[in-house]
Amino acid sequence: MLVVTLGGSPSQRSRSGVLLEKTRQWLQDKGVEVVSYQIRDFPAEDLLHARFDSPKVIDLLQQVANADGLVIATPVYKASFSGALKTVLDLLPERALAHKIVLPMATGGSIAHMLAVDYALKPVLSALKAQELLHGIFAEDSQIAYAEGSAQAQLVPVLEQRLHEALETFYSAMARRPKPLDPNVLNERLLSARWSI
Repeated sequence: MLVVTLGGSPSQRSRSGVLLEKTRQWLQDKGVEVVSYQIRDFPAEDLLHARFDSPKVIDLLQQVANADGLVIATPVYKASFSGALKTVLDLLPERALAHKIVLPMATGGSIAHMLAVDYALKPVLSALKAQELLHGIFAEDSQIAYAEGSAQAQLVPVLEQRLHEALETFYSAMARRPKPLDPNVLNERLLSARWSI
């Protein structure tokens, strides 16, 4: 299995980044290959000018095309997800998430921002034709402690439990999803069906 993670925070130190790191560790412990991207990895000019031929954008498109699932984590700013994340999502083709399981995550200052996942992020992911869009996770900033010195970043127990439950659901959904049929195999089956009639 291959999963792409995409972090929507432009900051080096972000709580949504902590969620993605915990996600990466959990998935890798299950034997899943994880390819990680952060918004700050993309040249700003490529995003602002919608350069579909940017090497970093091409790399993302290829990895998403090959992935079984996508995990997106973003901070919530002014009742919506990160604008920088939107510029990256705008570069994906219309059916980029067809045959993909998608787990959205968001972090915000208070529970008042929780609906940003349902009313801002999920409609964009649906427009990209996600096969299965999971409920997702919202975490308040106070539930995530940054790494300090030798201490690792920490989640409060209730958030850690919700994250593990969401990841179990995500992993199970990827394991049961039907694999798209290879066009060459389909062509062979059609040709052999014609000869048998």
